[in-house]
Amino acid sequence: MKGLDRTGLCGGLAAALFVCLLIFFGSRGLKHFDLALTHYAAGIVFAAFAVIYRYVVWLQRPPTKRYWVRGWLLFFRRPLANSLYLMRALFDSFATQRFISKRSPIRWLMHFCLSWGVLIAFAITFPLVFGWLHFEMESAAPIYRIYVLGFSTNDFSVDSLLGFLLFNGLNISGILVLIGVVLAVQLRLREPAKLALQKFGNDIAPLLILFLVATTGLGLTVSARWLGGHGYSFIALAHAAVVIGFLLYLPFGKFFHIFQRTAQLGVAFYKRAGKEGPQAVCARCREPFASAMQIDDLKRVEQELGIDYRMTGAVDHYQQICPVCRRRLLALNQGRLLGR
Repeated sequence: MKGLDRTGLCGGLAAALFVCLLIFFGSRGLKHFDLALTHYAAGIVFAAFAVIYRYVVWLQRPPTKRYWVRGWLLFFRRPLANSLYLMRALFDSFATQRFISKRSPIRWLMHFCLSWGVLIAFAITFPLVFGWLHFEMESAAPIYRIYVLGFSTNDFSVDSLLGFLLFNGLNISGILVLIGVVLAVQLRLREPAKLALQKFGNDIAPLLILFLVATTGLGLTVSARWLGGHGYSFIALAHAAVVIGFLLYLPFGKFFHIFQRTAQLGVAFYKRAGKEGPQAVCARCREPFASAMQIDDLKRVEQELGIDYRMTGAVDHYQQICPVCRRRLLALNQGRLLGR
């Protein structure tokens, strides 16, 4: 067991402090901070620390670091054109998630519901918990005024479309999450090969946490509107427990890929630059098989990891041989060992 990574620890502490400062200044010196939501705020601060800590440690791995550094260097070669390309990649990868639709429409719908359900919940919950957003009733009820960072912005009626969306946004996100969870379970039950490889911590626990968060959140609405508040305190306590559990699980489980996905956008720049740049030519068949930049970076990463694929003879490195020729050489050498 190694100790805590010093760089990751500094990054995590800086992120936690930054969130605390955002809460303090965004709520006008805690003037608009709801003390009843302190436990949620504490969970978010810890999640920020753990996410950044793990993210920094992940970026220090030689392959990830190489992609990260090279991606930024390629981005600043053509910042304007790459900014437009990045916006399009963000739209395709996060907004519409078109890359998943190529696998199956049901899988795309499942990911779409889960991702947008969680994002909508975050977009509403975080400003409320931080004290950035609050509502005050005007004298002419039922008219509310929206305050953002302490500034008055807009009035709306409870019966308006805006009022419906604001007061039911979390219910909408909960329904989307439930649809995504049901589709995810259905897909897992349909594929016996993947079902046999399921692990509770990586495959079942995330769906169970999302299911509990959505059902307890919707339970608050059901209790308040149709049950006269019966059982509201217990449901609120259960909802707080599962939400904090979700925040604690966020940096350590499968949900961490949400943050990894953003860094992987740099791979798109890498691939495009590789296609446009010089190509590596196989030392055996003399055919191009990959970008020269990728092969050079691969050699550096292997050297950093202590992997030595250098060779003696006409070819000085194994990475200069294309995958097709590697399979051919393997078959030829096996044939020699068998005396053929």
